[in-house]
Amino acid sequence: MNTLRVEAGYLPGLSANEAQWQILPFAQGAQHVEVSVPVLSPDQMRTLAERVKRASAQHLKTLPVSEIISVIDRAVARLLDSNDPYRQRADALLPLVSGYDTEMVRLGLTGFFKTFRAPQLHRFIVEDFANPKVLDAFQPAPKGGAVRAYGPELLVHSWAGNVPALSLWSFVCGLLVKAGNIGKLPSAEPLFAGWFARLLAEVHPPLADCFAVVWWRGAGGEDADALYAQADTVVAYGGNDALQAIQRRLPVTTRFLPHGHKLGFGVISASALDTLKAPALARRAAWDVMRYDQQGCYSPQVFYVQRGGQVAPREFAGYLAGELANLQRRYPRRALDLAESVSLAKWRQAIEWNTSAPSGVDGLIGDHEAQWSVAYTDDAQPLAPSALQRSIVVAAIDALDDVGPTVQNRSAFLQTAGVAATPEELYRVAEQLGAVGVTRISAIGSMSMPEAGWHHDGRFNLLDLVRMAEIEQSAEAAAEPFAPYEP
Repeated sequence: MNTLRVEAGYLPGLSANEAQWQILPFAQGAQHVEVSVPVLSPDQMRTLAERVKRASAQHLKTLPVSEIISVIDRAVARLLDSNDPYRQRADALLPLVSGYDTEMVRLGLTGFFKTFRAPQLHRFIVEDFANPKVLDAFQPAPKGGAVRAYGPELLVHSWAGNVPALSLWSFVCGLLVKAGNIGKLPSAEPLFAGWFARLLAEVHPPLADCFAVVWWRGAGGEDADALYAQADTVVAYGGNDALQAIQRRLPVTTRFLPHGHKLGFGVISASALDTLKAPALARRAAWDVMRYDQQGCYSPQVFYVQRGGQVAPREFAGYLAGELANLQRRYPRRALDLAESVSLAKWRQAIEWNTSAPSGVDGLIGDHEAQWSVAYTDDAQPLAPSALQRSIVVAAIDALDDVGPTVQNRSAFLQTAGVAATPEELYRVAEQLGAVGVTRISAIGSMSMPEAGWHHDGRFNLLDLVRMAEIEQSAEAAAEPFAPYEP
């Protein structure tokens, strides 16, 4: 048996022999990978944080934001180049540590990386700042005076590993607001963030000490406390219990930006269900279910399908089952661990036996041994999580206006809704869904591929990271008499 050994993380100013290393083993069939992740002492963590803060003050905060975008763009261009060693490493190793199909990962990475090219990043910034130069210097304010945005001295990220390369999102946000960045690797996918840090250092060497990538097990101990104590802002991804554990460790003055579990769903109008459009729509819906086996917070759990179209909701569920079967042949579902297998089996069994199944679920469609699951119900039901792993409920509804009241019981967990409807229906449904907590409405087929600059969980990606400093109009007026040109 051949075992590949890979070193993860990124520790500017520390040599490899100064850190302790923990081995995280991964295996897919006969292929084995051992990932070494760095374990630092509290003193080393404090020293690292100080180094990152000093370097970012000197080399990152002094760069115009347009130049930072150029640096990120050059790094991402290399990640999009199939001949680049970093991209080849990602294509080869991320499927091994994540368990996802190789081709699914390759396509997913390409689509994801494209949202971080220069044009998209410029759009990303103007979503939050009408004048991006506010990140570089004081700029005129519409009310008079001037205003400037300052990013944190130290932004700490606690990343989740349910989707490969997910760390890129908040890492880039931190760079755009000129923060010193230190990220905590997820044990489920401990590779990409360190690669991206090294790539940035190659593309623009003066930034080499402006960020670091570390690791600790679980909630961490004194090492995590030492880092959190240095942070202005902490952004974290994960389950609600894990997020609460992090929040309890933070000083009261530290800004905390948590991103917890979310539930996605789709809404399909009868107007989208003629005999020509419905099969293609089912194909796009199946892609949303298939991508990363519903592990993203934006993945659908239920499709609410309106009656009255040429294709009935039950028929649409059959089309969806057929498309998931096709995708399973092209992009096989990853192997499940014991807990995932048990959870999926219980979900399917409850539906098959109709004992503790969600109210009104009629049964599973297709082969009960398949690596995907489509359950159909003739009644609209409150939104509830599926077992993931390509398991989806299709629920029939009489009217699109029924969806808002049906999902509002989960308002705290709502994020993405995919909608297939006429323009008039789209805006009517969007008003209703936005009112009950939905923060992102996309096309069916794009649910699991957010646009650059989307407002994650309804918040501002960059504005939430900065503090604003204002020069009031009164200060400008008061300064005028002291000017040398005044008599």
